[in-house]
Order: sequence, then C-alpha cells, then structure tokens
Amino acid sequence: MRAPSPPWAGRVVRWIARWLARLRPRSPRSLRGAARLALAAAVAPWLLLAFIAALTPLPTELRATEEHAVSTVLYDRHGTVLRELRAGDGARARWLPLAEAGDRIQRALLAAEDRRFSLHPGVDPVAIARALGQLAAERRVVSGASTITQQLARTLVPRPRTVRGKLGEMALALRIEASLSKREILEQYLNRVAFGPGLRGVEAASRFYFDKPTADLSLAEAAALASMPRGPALYDPRRGTGPLERRRNRVLDRMLAAGLAGEAEVARARAEPIALAPKGSGLGAPHLVRAVLGGALDGGAEPGAERPGAAPSRGRASAITLTIDRGLQREIEVLAQQTVRGLSDRDVGAAAVVVLENATGEILAYVGSHDIDDAAGLGHNDGVLALRQPGSALKPFVYELAMERLGFTAATVLPDVELSFPTPDGSYAPRNYDGRFHGPVRLRDALASSYNVPAVWTAAALGPERVLERLRELGLRSLDGAPSRYGVAIALGDGEVRLLDLANAYATLARGGLYLPVRAVRAWTDAPRASSTPRVLDAARARVIVDILADDKARLASFGEGSALDLPFPVAAKTGTSKGFRDNIAVGFTPDVTVAVWVGNFDGSPMGGISGITGAGPLFRDAMLAAARVRPPRPFDPPDPDQLAEVEVCSLSGMRPTAACPHRRRELLPRGDAAAIAPCDMHEAVRVDRRNGLRAGACPDAAVEERVFERYDAELTAWARASGRPVAPDEASPLCGALPERDGASGAGAPGAPVRVAYPPDGARFVLDPSVNSLQAIRLRADVPPGVRRARFVLDGRPIEVGPPFALDWPLVAGAHRLRVEADGAPAGEEIAFSVE
Repeated sequence: MRAPSPPWAGRVVRWIARWLARLRPRSPRSLRGAARLALAAAVAPWLLLAFIAALTPLPTELRATEEHAVSTVLYDRHGTVLRELRAGDGARARWLPLAEAGDRIQRALLAAEDRRFSLHPGVDPVAIARALGQLAAERRVVSGASTITQQLARTLVPRPRTVRGKLGEMALALRIEASLSKREILEQYLNRVAFGPGLRGVEAASRFYFDKPTADLSLAEAAALASMPRGPALYDPRRGTGPLERRRNRVLDRMLAAGLAGEAEVARARAEPIALAPKGSGLGAPHLVRAVLGGALDGGAEPGAERPGAAPSRGRASAITLTIDRGLQREIEVLAQQTVRGLSDRDVGAAAVVVLENATGEILAYVGSHDIDDAAGLGHNDGVLALRQPGSALKPFVYELAMERLGFTAATVLPDVELSFPTPDGSYAPRNYDGRFHGPVRLRDALASSYNVPAVWTAAALGPERVLERLRELGLRSLDGAPSRYGVAIALGDGEVRLLDLANAYATLARGGLYLPVRAVRAWTDAPRASSTPRVLDAARARVIVDILADDKARLASFGEGSALDLPFPVAAKTGTSKGFRDNIAVGFTPDVTVAVWVGNFDGSPMGGISGITGAGPLFRDAMLAAARVRPPRPFDPPDPDQLAEVEVCSLSGMRPTAACPHRRRELLPRGDAAAIAPCDMHEAVRVDRRNGLRAGACPDAAVEERVFERYDAELTAWARASGRPVAPDEASPLCGALPERDGASGAGAPGAPVRVAYPPDGARFVLDPSVNSLQAIRLRADVPPGVRRARFVLDGRPIEVGPPFALDWPLVAGAHRLRVEADGAPAGEEIAFSVE
C-alpha cells in the first residue's frame, strides 16, 4: 500500500507557487522579465516534479526483501514444464532475471517502448515535446510519451488518467530511477507488466504463447511479445494474429531505424508467421496436480520430510518437480480418450490409468479420467483415487497368502465344483465367469484362468480375517470394514479399493514382496527418503505368483490365444470385473514398471457386458507398450535356485507322478515344498474285464487288462461322474468270480472316506416369500465317495433314501432343521443345521 505524503508537502508546493508568481515581469516591455518568466516556466515544473519525487515512497514491491508473487510451476521428471498454477492475483507469472532473458526481447522492447531509455531520468522531455507537438498539429493523440519507467510506475501504482494522476506517475518514475539501476528497472518491467490477458511478465507470455523460454524466442517472436504491453487484450493472438502481426512489423521497423537489428534479420522476422503453441486440452496431468496439492496422495514422504501431498504456500516462487514422464503421460492420455470413444457403444463413459516405477514407487503417468473437461462423463472425477471394486484382481494375494499359511503351492489341487458358503443372510454359491465348473484344478491354472470357485474356497480356508489383514498390509487400507462385511467373497473383490493402491500392491509383488509408498513428487525439498522397505510377501512365493501371472499358456483356457494380455515381452498381468459389469480392471507389471487400468462409469452405471479382458485389457496393453518405450522391457530375473526348484508333477493331482500318471508337467515350487511332495493318489491302475469294462475278479488272464482310472474325494466325486471322467467302475464283472476283498465295492474311494452334506451349508438361512404361490424348495445334495451305490439323507431324524446323483428336492418348511448323510460302508459326515423363516 502506498504511504501518504507528509503533511508539510502541501505547504512546500504552495511556497513554490508563490515564488513563481513573483517572477512575473512588471512591464510586458521588459525583455529581461520575459526571459525570467520563460526560464521559470521551463524550470519550475521540473523542480516541482523532482521535489514531489523526493517525497514519493518507493513501492514495497521494489524493495530487495520483497518476495515475488509468481505462479507455481510444475515440472516433469526431466525438467520439462508440465503445468503452471496461477499466482494469487489470478495471473500466470514467472520471475525471469534479466541475464536469462536474452538480448532479442530487450532490443525489441526498447524499440517498441523507449528508445532513449538509457538517456532519460525516468521521464523523457523529448518524447513529451514530440507528443505535445503532434497533439497540437493533428488535434489527436498520435503517440504517447510514457517511458518504460513510467509504465512500470503505472503498473505498480495505478492512477486515474488525469493531469494530477500523470504528474504522480512521472514523480514515481523519477523516484524509481533514483533508487534502481537501468538494468534493475528493465528486469522489473519485464516481470511486472502485462504481456497478455492474465499473463504477468514476459516469461509467462513466452511459455503460454510459444511454449519456450524467453531466451529462445526468435526475433519475430520477441517483437511480437514486445508489442503486447501497448494493448494486452487488443493484440492477444488467441483472438486473431492480424493486429499483432501489424504491430510486430512496426516494432521490427523501429528496431531497424534505431540500429537495434540489421536489414537481413528484420526481413527474415517480417516473413516469419506467428505460430502459436497448441492450446491445452486437459493435458498436463490435471488430476495428479490436484491430488498432490490437495494432499490426496499419502505415504509419499518419510518422517521429517515435507509431505509430497501438501500444497505449497502460494504467493512465492515455487517449483515442484513431479515424478511423471511428460511424454508417457500425454501418450496415455490420448490412449484413454481413444478407448472411451471406441467403447461408447458399450456404455463405457470413463477410463483411468496409473503407471508406477517399481524400483522407487514413483508415478510415471497418472490419468484420472479420459477428459477432465467432459462434464457429461463426470471427467472431473479421479478414477485413480476413486473407490471401485477390483473384481478378480485380488486373487493373487489370496493365493500367495495360502502358500504362506496353508502350505499351498502352484501345484496344489483346488476344487472347482458347485460349492456353497454360509453368510449372515443365507448362503453364497460362487460361479465362474464362463458358467462352468472345471473339477480339480491346480492353483496355477485356477489363478491364471481366474476361476472364482477355487479362489473363494481358498479364502474360506484362510478365513476373511487373514485375507483382509494381508490386503491392508499391502496398502489397500480402504478395506476398513469388519471381516463379516466382506466374507469369503473378498477373494472376488467384494470391497472397494483405489486403483493407485492396487497398482502399488502389484508393484510390491514385482519387488518380491517389498513394500514402498507411492511417490508423486521428486524434488520439492532436499529431505532424503528413508531407506527402510518392509517385507510384506514371502520372496519365494511371490516369485511363484509372478511366474503364474506371466504364464500365457496357463490362461489359455479362459482367455484363448492372442488376448490383450499377450504382449511381445514378458508381463505378469491380471484382470478383474466387478458385479454387474460396473468396473473393469487390468493390472500387471514388467520387472521395471506396473500399469493399472480402470474402465467404467463414474456414476456406477453398468457397461454393456464388457469384462476386464475386453474393456480394460486393450487399454492396459496399449499403456504397457507405451511404458515399454520409456522403460525398455527385459525378462524377469530367473528364480533363485536356493529358494525355488522346478520339479515334475502329475498334471491332474499336482503331486509326484507315479507310473499310473499319463500326463506330467514341470512346476516351480519352494525347495521345502518340493522335497515334501507326496506321490500321486488321483490315478490308479485297475484290472477290468475287457469284455464289459467292469472290475475283473477271478477272470481268466486273457479277458483281463489293466487300465488307469482317476479317483476323487467326496467333494469332487459328483462332478467327476457328471463330467464323464474316467472313474473306476464300482461293479464286478458277472462273467468272473467275486472281487478280492482289497478291491471290493468300497474300493475306488479312500478307505473309510466319509459322506457329507454338500448343500445346504451349515448355518444357512432361507426365507419364504409370501408373494409366491408356487412350491418353494431347495435341492439337498450329498458328496459320497466312489463305490457307494445308495445313501440316506437324515432330515430332522427322518431317513430319506437316495441314489446317484445323491440329490433331493425338498419343499421348504418353516423352522429349524438338522441334516446329515449316511451310506452303508462309509462313515457319516458331520450333521449341519439350517433354518427356514
């Protein structure tokens, strides 16, 4: 704020006026008196102006201790300007030392505004005389007389366009000249005067209009910018370059006339068109900038360091170097836009992508939405930070935990059959995406092909509490509900997570189980980053999961050949689809980068039957290819031979193959697990009568042959029979004698294998619908071992005989009920309880 003049200043001004009055000649014929009057008229105004200047305080903005109010400039990891956040007054502004401005803009500015800048004391009497003469001759303002110093004074202390205001401006110009050097004045002018609407200073204008530093401007560009202070809105090239080009050419002519440029140089500049930098269209990582300045990215700073998510103090020089790569960022922004346009007919309205550098946790690209300006698609939402269901993308962490806690390996056989799990609201029966059950599947195939039932079965074996604890250790802290809220469906993504956190969980997997917080700011303070990196996953088992996710052959059953996950270099990847096709996820990594993609709608509306592989998958592939150009792909490091061993296993059982195993494969197992693997018990060689395929008792050798059959436990027997698997016959051939006791009717199953209730699950609750008039029933099902011909459901103490397939439709009856299964020759399983309301 300008300091008021001292109260005695007015008295001094009146004294000077009285002194001038005494200089009037007493006789008009007195030549001496006329001379005195002329001298007084010429000198007195300058004396008065000098006196007023001496009383005028220097604006605070020009004091050495004053901080410059400038924009906050954000750079990418390579130092390329990414975005500029306006200063407190709403203008783009960057402070540019005169030594870094280059000579072209200085020469152009002097020619355009003040050719005698180095000669006058802040006010140019020659320019004033010329302006007054032109005004008298033309009766209109032909040219101005304001110097560069006066324009600076007018910018710092705006005044009304009156005689008094003009005198105040001239006095301040003299005061500035008395306090600052010519170079300091020119630097202040270049940084404080408007060079376009909302552009304070020449550097901000140079970056905005030409996307280059001032020092790199051509002579034509420098002359164009030097033209702007005369009329920032009039000469704004965004409104048309015609007026600016004419003004620029006049400045070039003045440069030639003043000897500030040569003829050839001016001729080239006049021929150069005004080529503006492309106007921004939402590019420049707007969502990331908002997240950083708003503090939404946590975990990026170590104790004692300035938190990267905190906003910098505004109104001071501020530069933030983000971790992103500008080239990769822009390429993925375009890819996201193309994806949404291409899937618009499938009701896809938004997409988000984040790319992480595995070694550091730094964000290389961050696309919160396909277009921040898309109001219809709610583009201002940030899909990288939004809470969305990840679908099957959580399965790798469930299986890795089962390897640690339950002794599972990639060869462990899991059941993919019809199963039910109790919930507080009844029972939950998971289904696979393809609508089929696949029987016994090895963990490798279950994960790579993304079968749902084995994942839920594994989560049930672990317990939701353990699964949630591990997911939170991986940074998925938005899963903050009680375990009962998610249940065993947590394995299928029945909870909401941020895409950023999911990407970092996969990056942790890529690092062999070492957790690093995500980092968005590379250089803001010099505080060092802490070196502690906690281990969340077991290194050997994490490496096995990586091997599975990178196994193209293992996912053929579900995704086929040439899917979006098949890339020309090794990639470990997984997709996910939430309930109702509301969210598509694809996430994966190379040894160096992790890419995570979300496709969906911000309002939660479903898409047109698009899955993770068909919706998010293609964008994931394109983004991974783009990232590979920034971080050239390389193979995953080979497994550590001290931790892992490749062993031969039976393809069906995942156990050590015997002579009866027809198919075998190599599998990667932890060394301790490889040494303890048991011989296969799912294949058996059985003597059968070649004439009818039944078990051979005392048949003659000529009628007997040995065949290999598969054997299943009770949980899988019903599936095996329904699927036509080669299960050993139960009956003996009537053409031969009785079977030996060791190969009797109970034979194919394990001796003493129990029968059990397959459905309903223990604790299930069913509710009768009063609006339904038809019969309401459930199907009771039993699992029985091979060899059992008849079984009994014992419902509330009443036996009900059943045969294969050991199922019974039972009308619902209100009340509490108890059920068990019995079979001759097999022990009964546990009794279960359920209720009907």
